[in-house]
Amino acid sequence: MTSQNPILIIAGPTAVGKTEASLLLAREWGAEIVNADSMQIYRGMNIGTAKPTPEQRKAVYHHLLDVVEPNQPYSVGDYLRDARAAIDAIIKSGSVPIVVGGTGLYIRALMRGLFHGPPADVELRGRLLRRESEGPAGILYSDLVKADPEAAIKIHPNDLRRTIRALEVYYLRDRRISDFHQEHRFAERTHEFRLVFLVRARHELYKRIETRVDEMIDCGLEAEVRSLMDRGFGPELASMQALGYKHVMDHFLGRIERDEAVALLKRDTRRFAKRQFTWFRREPDARWIDISGLKDAADIVERIKKCIEISK
Repeated sequence: MTSQNPILIIAGPTAVGKTEASLLLAREWGAEIVNADSMQIYRGMNIGTAKPTPEQRKAVYHHLLDVVEPNQPYSVGDYLRDARAAIDAIIKSGSVPIVVGGTGLYIRALMRGLFHGPPADVELRGRLLRRESEGPAGILYSDLVKADPEAAIKIHPNDLRRTIRALEVYYLRDRRISDFHQEHRFAERTHEFRLVFLVRARHELYKRIETRVDEMIDCGLEAEVRSLMDRGFGPELASMQALGYKHVMDHFLGRIERDEAVALLKRDTRRFAKRQFTWFRREPDARWIDISGLKDAADIVERIKKCIEISK
């Protein structure tokens, strides 16, 4: 099933104001929201992920919240399957889907599909890891720059996992991963999308982040983490390494003091927002909307609608 009009994706760094604006726009359009936040898919992780409240979810129907338990695996492929199914169901019902979130990998998969490359080669990966550990710093990234400069532009020099994967594809198939991505870019596309990325001035965004962290603590983040730990969800889980959960858990385990946990959470959330900026700068189809100074969700919605109208 394909939609007649492009599907709006509202993305942006954490705490920028996506939730309030998307709720207001969804009510105006009679739309339903499809989540694109990789942490909000976990049940019981509500406060630390800034999940929409029960009241907000009553006002606008949300898809792909509370999909799995924190100890259950959920891949990008799982998300793509479920998000496509949700979008098709929304369209079939006569409603409008709006995708909202800040997980770049989810959004990229939704817009472009997934590249199905060769399976992992454990022996080759071992050799590559040995080369990285025994050679000069960044030797594998240097190899990638020579083998596939286009892929290297899109991969951060410190992203060892993606660097190894790109080299693995190159050595196993004798072809550049960037060529595969180009060939498969539209192969799985089932809908057209319009991606907008909300941004604020850094100082303003960082202030909002600090305020959000304080509000999470006040709203019971510590009790939420304690409840998850009591249910057996420990630090070995990827979900429990998420922002907030890791910091509070480290405090409970006696690794850091409470004040330090809060300070580190604010710092790491600012760093996470910077990584989100970096990711979406690499998305050629993203239209950046500066909402600096805007506090009212209605004003943000008007700016989004104006951007959409201009880009038609």
